[in-house]
Amino acid sequence: MGETVLRLEELRKSYGETVALDGVSFDVGAGQMFGFVGPNGAGKTTLMRIVLGVLAADSGRVLWRGAPIDAEARRRIGYMPEERGLYPKMRVRDQLLYMARLHGASEADAGAAADRWMERLGIAARADDAVEALSLGNQQRVQLGVALVHEPDLLVLDEPFSGLDPDGVDALSGALLTEISERRVPVVFSSHQLELVERLCDSVAIIAGGRIAASGSLAEVGGGRPLGEVFREATRGSGAGATEEHRA
Repeated sequence: MGETVLRLEELRKSYGETVALDGVSFDVGAGQMFGFVGPNGAGKTTLMRIVLGVLAADSGRVLWRGAPIDAEARRRIGYMPEERGLYPKMRVRDQLLYMARLHGASEADAGAAADRWMERLGIAARADDAVEALSLGNQQRVQLGVALVHEPDLLVLDEPFSGLDPDGVDALSGALLTEISERRVPVVFSSHQLELVERLCDSVAIIAGGRIAASGSLAEVGGGRPLGEVFREATRGSGAGATEEHRA
């Protein structure tokens, strides 16, 4: 792993008597694709929301480049939620343009960024269509464009490949790999598609019941075994770490 840019130290979070995170720690390096996997209710989304500042941890720290993460650093995060956060009646290009302007880009720079990402993600032909008129897969491409249009320093993606056909997976993963190779952007993404995690990621953390069951490079975690086998072994017998309302 290269230089550590994101470090989670002993994060704990409870909802009443329900423990969502119980001392979670791991590091993510610059230019690294990091897979974060676990059963439903294991703590994945809770952790992502703490990194983003949407939730506060009960204890522990999130460090960005060696210092406690602050509001300025969080403004440089690109986030793709599992529950899509798009304006359904807004046109595709206008959506990307609007988000780029919210992050401080000039109108000219925002327009150029919107056009560049629509082309990279294969949705340039749908630029003038309302988001609600698109297929689920194309809406996910737009959502990733929204996460990328301001050229973030960190990408946090919750189930970014869910429901995509192979062409969609190739388009989204290609865009992410380009960002990693060109700008050394670290990517943290959760997924239930373990074969994709195994194909795309440098490192992985498996969470079960709010605790890290295994973490490290794929070689370290798997020891030569398929990730699915390691996952089943690591999560066997684990209970859901959070309620459905606060699910991972």
